[in-house]
Amino acid sequence: MPDSRERVFLRSNAIIEPLVDRFYAWMHIVAPAQAAMNLANMQVPLLESYLHSPQVHIAASNNPALRGGYFVNVEEERAAEIGELLDGIKRDRADMLAFAAAIADADDLLRQNATGFDLTPLYPKLPPALNGLVELAYDTGNQASLHVIEPLLYHSPVYDRGRQSVQLSLEDGVERPFILSTPRLPSPDVLELPIPFDHPGLDELFGARTEATTAARLRAALELDDAQAPLLDRLLTTEPSLAPDRHIDGGGRIRYFGHACLVLQTQDAAVVVDPFISADNRHGDRYTLDDLPDHIDLVLITHGHQDHIVLETLLQLRGRTDAIVVPRSSRGNLCDPSIGHYLKALGFTVIEVDDFDEIPLPGGARVVATPFLGEHSDLDIRAKSTFVVQLAGRTVFVGADSSGIDPVLYRYMRSHLGDVDIAFLGMECDGAPLTWLYQGLLTRPVTKKMSDSRKLSGSNAEQAAAIMTELGSREAYVYAMGEESWQGHVMATTYTPDTYQIKQIEEFLTWCKDNDVAAEHLFNKREWRW
Repeated sequence: MPDSRERVFLRSNAIIEPLVDRFYAWMHIVAPAQAAMNLANMQVPLLESYLHSPQVHIAASNNPALRGGYFVNVEEERAAEIGELLDGIKRDRADMLAFAAAIADADDLLRQNATGFDLTPLYPKLPPALNGLVELAYDTGNQASLHVIEPLLYHSPVYDRGRQSVQLSLEDGVERPFILSTPRLPSPDVLELPIPFDHPGLDELFGARTEATTAARLRAALELDDAQAPLLDRLLTTEPSLAPDRHIDGGGRIRYFGHACLVLQTQDAAVVVDPFISADNRHGDRYTLDDLPDHIDLVLITHGHQDHIVLETLLQLRGRTDAIVVPRSSRGNLCDPSIGHYLKALGFTVIEVDDFDEIPLPGGARVVATPFLGEHSDLDIRAKSTFVVQLAGRTVFVGADSSGIDPVLYRYMRSHLGDVDIAFLGMECDGAPLTWLYQGLLTRPVTKKMSDSRKLSGSNAEQAAAIMTELGSREAYVYAMGEESWQGHVMATTYTPDTYQIKQIEEFLTWCKDNDVAAEHLFNKREWRW
């Protein structure tokens, strides 16, 4: 146990799990409208189902064929704690549950009464929970819909910062339970803090990765009592573990940190894309938080899915990052929450961008937001962006999960921005169905056949090849698709050599070889220098 006045650092393998009502926090259960609907339509029924048949949930959670399913992985002897959690939600989140019910009632109202005529008479008929928080409108196809006034919701009873808490512990290499289904219960070796995500003590704590502090200072910043102090001390060490090569003296460098995370650097600037970064530095097979530069100019977020805007990493970067760049949403669409409002509410500095907006960087580098096609189950979601990053004489296309369903788009991009030197692409081309991620937000049922036809899919081999052809790029790198070992709690994916996605990647790599394009399927870590 360190002396409270001794100079200390945060251990490399310290991790945070941000929670809302004990569920792992991601945008759709924090942003007010979406959180209310997911609470009412997904989380409450899930907990009720577990309490009805805990053995079924436990067995399903341990069945590899059902990995990523909505099953609560909590041992039966702790079922009473799940019951207490459910009772507390029903008691303390009545405003949220009422809001979700009001959304459903308003949708029924529109369905029955919005026939192309004036919508004004419908406003007095809206449920009181929606008064002042929504607008009714037709689109140009004469279809009526409801739009929430999202900034106001963050100042309404629907958004309660008291739902938020964090758990701090040490990464032990054991896969954590799936984030979409299993709430986190207390554990004797986990430090529980009932603080909101914008609490300044978190920046103080994670600043101790790069700057020495004292245990006494951290205890005060996090408002710990004497009983909690030993759990904090477990997270501290007297020696930093920062990588000596985390900065560069000249030229350019890209490092692949796993999944869709890239770190692009020059001597003057650092950009991090979709940070989802391991804290476990024991293996040497990956870059970790130790390998990040001390200062980050921009974090780029491509879209709002739970594996691309990962709060457990973002909270650790908030204190060293100038701004987070996010795509602008369509404003008020229930399936398209504003990433900007979400992150601002959590204490981040945010820059919202539209397609082809440019952001300059020190040393003459720049970031350009570019269009993102598909991957969102054909929902009207605008908060998604690819990026072109130009630095140290190279042009890099960050494609995330954008699809090549219309390759002419990439021809337009090339005519506007010039040839791309290096392209990073996502090829999860047989993704989860619509209802896997969006069921809680749907106001009208869809059939299984319909849901299965609308998948969260990126490019297949043919589409990826078309993207490369149109961009004129001579290097292509395909992201790992949640294959890295430290991402199972978020990704819950399992691939074999015969999986369709892997076969499509192999087909694309063959195309690249035949067309003199350098290509690789990435995994764990990779570095490019010039």
